Amino acid sequence: MVEKQGILFAGDFCPQGRIAELIARKKLSEVFTDVLPLLHQCEKVVVDLECPFSDRGSPIVKTGPNLRCSPEAIDALRFANVHAVALANNHILDFGSDALDDTIATCHGAGIQVFGAGKNLAAARKPLVLSVGGIKIALYNLTENEWCCAKNTVAGANPLEHPVNFKDISEARKIAQKVIVIYHGGNEHYPLPSPRLKSLFRYFVDIGASAVIAHHSHVISGYEVYENAPIFYGLGNFCFDWPGRLDRGWTTGMAVRLDPCELTKFELIPFRQNDETPGLRLLSNDETMNFNLQLLELNSIIKNDHLLQTYFDDFCKQHLKSFDIYLEPYRRGVLAALRKKGLLPRTLNCRKRRWLLNLTRCESLRDVLLNYLDRDTKP
Repeated sequence: MVEKQGILFAGDFCPQGRIAELIARKKLSEVFTDVLPLLHQCEKVVVDLECPFSDRGSPIVKTGPNLRCSPEAIDALRFANVHAVALANNHILDFGSDALDDTIATCHGAGIQVFGAGKNLAAARKPLVLSVGGIKIALYNLTENEWCCAKNTVAGANPLEHPVNFKDISEARKIAQKVIVIYHGGNEHYPLPSPRLKSLFRYFVDIGASAVIAHHSHVISGYEVYENAPIFYGLGNFCFDWPGRLDRGWTTGMAVRLDPCELTKFELIPFRQNDETPGLRLLSNDETMNFNLQLLELNSIIKNDHLLQTYFDDFCKQHLKSFDIYLEPYRRGVLAALRKKGLLPRTLNCRKRRWLLNLTRCESLRDVLLNYLDRDTKP
């Protein structure tokens, strides 16, 4: 028998669409195809569970889609040798606390551990400690603040909050030999970290993280080794069927297998997922060559702070019109059409923009702004 080695991490798992159909028909081998043997070669496999497994609950009021899958999808995780799922993301509370409870119970019933979300903030903050190759590793999972985050007495995901995260990572170092931070965040469909995100991930290392692994952008990003700690800025999707996204990097993902004794020794496993054919498949030789070239280019940009800022500025420019829609009062109909043609003035003059900039950039003013806005989000 071949000895299982290493701990493998993969990105977003949301078994909807054609994958849900394959699971319902018990055709699990068609979901993972030639990726399956690699998953079974690992001592531990950890993925991001991007939706609740539940038939209960009602969709919460939020921006963006509300996602969930049938509890029978747990069969796919068990079949794929998944040992634990990270729950800190922007969809885990999409159908309320009952659906989250069902998800946790379903995973536990299948022998799969969970971390990153729970019945309250204390439960969501708790790291998962695994033994891999005789090394005790703490997995600490957190997400950016988007609708699904826990509070002291409210269920949800572990949020990004610097002082609390600092304490948690520091405490995790006391109970484990190594700490791996799993972060759900970044700009969707953008294959690079923002300069702020690069600084944040390096900060995690500075306060005790042995490695940092990110997902959420739904496209692969590059990686670097900082202070002897590998940082992976985006794994892309693991298994997330969304036919409308086939041409935007959505269907290329990668898993990373780490050597628990020396985390800088890692293997990248690129694959295609749910393109014209449902399921996962390893890249061909030519595809792997192109993948490696793409990764090298991303890594070179990440390494250069000036270049990284330039790319991020360009990304922001491409989305100026979207933010105009968010901030201008002309959203739809005749007024929106007139504004688009320049026949109505901008309401965000320079003075108004300065006010908004100060409200969102100053931490104390932002606290009050968030409290004010949160009062009027319920229908």
